[in-house]
Amino acid sequence: MVLPAVKLATLALKTISKPIANRLKREAGLHPRFRQFIVNIAQANHRFTTNVQRRIYGHATDVAIRPLNEEKAVQAAADLLGELFVFTVGGAAVIFEVQRSSRSEARKEELRRQELEAMRQRDEDLAREVELLKKKLEELEQLAKGRGIAGYFNFRNAQGPENEKAKIPFDHSKNEVQHVVLL
Repeated sequence: MVLPAVKLATLALKTISKPIANRLKREAGLHPRFRQFIVNIAQANHRFTTNVQRRIYGHATDVAIRPLNEEKAVQAAADLLGELFVFTVGGAAVIFEVQRSSRSEARKEELRRQELEAMRQRDEDLAREVELLKKKLEELEQLAKGRGIAGYFNFRNAQGPENEKAKIPFDHSKNEVQHVVLL
């Protein structure tokens, strides 16, 4: 839900920046100080682009470059200012989107890392439990070997003094239970 809203807001900001840039163009020529500033920028830009074009086409670059008349310079600077504003707004929107995306990916990666750590911890707990069960099984096997097969079937506590009469006789030499009649 957030992603479409952010993309829509970015598109709206880019769209709104174009009329703002046009207004900047119109207002640029009206203020005398600002007008002189943009004329100087336009003349510098004109000299730079002319020199670059001459180098590309292989012409001499040491010749004098005729400056633009003031109206053309104001128009060129206003166009440059408007395009620069639109480009800056677009660049800021792209940077914002990249940062938002990287934060989202970082959150997802952290969640994956936490899930992996939880699975690793569960695996370790289960391994400890398996080892404990193996030890208990080994103890039971040792106890059963000591008592013989009757150890598996004798459910009464044959060791207590109150159960002396209830002991089931076991012949260890034959490994069998002797028949007993309980009264």
